[in-house]
Amino acid sequence: MTQHEASVDPAALLDLATSIAVEAGEFALAARRAGGSGVEVAATKSTPTDIVTATDRDTEALIRERILAARPDDGIVGEEHDSRAGTSGISWVVDPIDGTVNFLYGVPAWTVSVAVVAGAPDPGSWQGLAGVVVNPTTGEVFTASAGGGAWLGDQRLQVNTGVPLGRALVGTGFGYSADVRREQAQVLLGMLPQVRDIRRIGSAALDLGLLAAGRLDAFYERGLNPWDHAAGGIIAREAGAKVGGRGGGRESSELFIAAAPGLYDELAAALEAAGA
Repeated sequence: MTQHEASVDPAALLDLATSIAVEAGEFALAARRAGGSGVEVAATKSTPTDIVTATDRDTEALIRERILAARPDDGIVGEEHDSRAGTSGISWVVDPIDGTVNFLYGVPAWTVSVAVVAGAPDPGSWQGLAGVVVNPTTGEVFTASAGGGAWLGDQRLQVNTGVPLGRALVGTGFGYSADVRREQAQVLLGMLPQVRDIRRIGSAALDLGLLAAGRLDAFYERGLNPWDHAAGGIIAREAGAKVGGRGGGRESSELFIAAAPGLYDELAAALEAAGA
């Protein structure tokens, strides 16, 4: 970390990230309630099921505008627009709508996810400074800053501890590629008999907020992009979760695992045995 980065106040960054994410959530929710072209599929990306709406793009544009007005030297990595390199050593990692299919169908489980990280915007090396996950439909705002704990409003969050794998409620998700889904289904077949149950909510950011709040015991997924888990990963860590990836390494697109430390080790071993 550079001297400039070290002087950054995570709590101040969290305040800014929270105000931006809440405003963006209100904007996206208003668009969802209004309906019309903003809620229709505007384009597809990696596959015909990997969709984007006009509201995704407009929400990210709003977030970028607010970030640059407050911190013009920072970098921005987002899902819907090209990355912007900064000069401050600080980057914002943004998912304007995580759970776009839920958004499209009116399922109340989509989020606005905003994270601030130091160093290269790469999960393998970055240091999480602040993260916010907003569920606009419920009004819940999950937040965390480095060393400041994880919160849902004014409630301090702590992951569930002392839960063995056999009694764990585990969140996961699936990719858009048919081949990847086939492999994920095989892993799921190996995991289902070993856990209490599986939940597929449709937003990794929300899954990680729910993990921090004790509504899930663990989470794993293959194929996540940095913006899918940046804010949620900070929140989960600050709530006491161990977060990592394949072979005991850092989280990556190859594998993302999060749970209380004891359960994490059990889950990681089970996933490896199942072929994850």
